[in-house]
Amino acid sequence: MPKKKPLVIVTRRLPDAIETRMMELFDARLNLDDKPFDKVALIEAAAIADVMVPTVTDRVDAEVIAAARDAMTLIANYGTGVDHIDLAAAHGRGITVTNTPDVLTEDTADMTMALILAVPRRLAEGERLMRGGTWDGWSPTWMLGNRVNGKRLGIIGMGRIGQAVARRAGGFGLSIHYHNRHRVHADIENALEATYWESLDQMLARMDIISVNCPHTPATYHLLSARRLKLIQPHAYIVNTARGEVIDETALTQLLISGDIAGAGLDVFENEPAVNPKLLTHDNALLLPHLGSATLEGRIDMGDKVIANIKAFTDGHKPPDRILKDQF
Repeated sequence: MPKKKPLVIVTRRLPDAIETRMMELFDARLNLDDKPFDKVALIEAAAIADVMVPTVTDRVDAEVIAAARDAMTLIANYGTGVDHIDLAAAHGRGITVTNTPDVLTEDTADMTMALILAVPRRLAEGERLMRGGTWDGWSPTWMLGNRVNGKRLGIIGMGRIGQAVARRAGGFGLSIHYHNRHRVHADIENALEATYWESLDQMLARMDIISVNCPHTPATYHLLSARRLKLIQPHAYIVNTARGEVIDETALTQLLISGDIAGAGLDVFENEPAVNPKLLTHDNALLLPHLGSATLEGRIDMGDKVIANIKAFTDGHKPPDRILKDQF
């Protein structure tokens, strides 16, 4: 007699190839209209699912997990970050949580590097002027930006993505500096020609460009607080492709308005999809709608990892990408 397929509830539309494979392997319930689940829908899903596949837009909090039936023993997150899942509550119910690490590193690093190049050279501002029909021709003193080559780049979070950013930035002549919870191995430092700063405050005060590449955890919430943001030099730029909650967005906006920071490239926001409306009015803020990992290849790779985690778990094996208790 064939083994009963697990009921897998997927909260958002995924690439066709991934959804098709899920339908083949599991009793999959897909979100065909791609409407985000609200709290009620998440609770209803947890009450009937064997496996839930949420994304970053789903808040799988203690209330949702409390509603899970005993048979729901796996949350196979579609994404690397798991700050939207109450891990303590999940583990308390005996629910395994997995994620999709490694597959988004290069895509996110590419986007980070694009912002590092675009913001100092005012590319978005120039493009808007062209579309607005206000360009009167070349002038030697018009729309001057700042050279990237030779500048100091301070990377906050020297994990996989931070290191990938450092490799790219070195090719553009940037001097690599970093702050991390733990100093990376000397071989990595030497290969990247990176300077370690134990003090984040000291690093911030000396950088020309700052790139945020750390995860959002309770320890990194508003890591770049109003106090720390004021340490950044007025000529410096800040780029964030990690999580919006790492930066005090209100304080950053005030610094941009006052001219106490030269510019910002933001792909993530503290209360997304809501964005501080004052950010939208300033040319020195380049704003993107969370595109850091938005490549077809990356999304398919993420789905493949989700499927591998579910398949391993339902076959009685430890899934390769499970989040352990000592990771939160």
